[in-house]
Amino acid sequence: MVTPTGTPNPTSRKDIPVDCWHCHRVAIGSCRFCGRGICENHVQTRPYILGLIEHTLPVRALVVEDALHCGTCHPRPDPVELPELD
Repeated sequence: MVTPTGTPNPTSRKDIPVDCWHCHRVAIGSCRFCGRGICENHVQTRPYILGLIEHTLPVRALVVEDALHCGTCHPRPDPVELPELD
């Protein structure tokens, strides 16, 4: 990002490459579940729920089948209760 005067914005991190979590090569994307960087050699995919359609019975989900996954994190299959936020 460049400021109106034409100098690089020191607070912008857009030009800084992200490294792969596994091998420290330049990442091609980030894990949809945890945000870790992933290179083309370590990229995996798994389904990701974009949203729920609750006005139908049974409730249905809109799912992306091939969301990027780092293979390191383990998204939980069930929701986690957070009573301290009530």
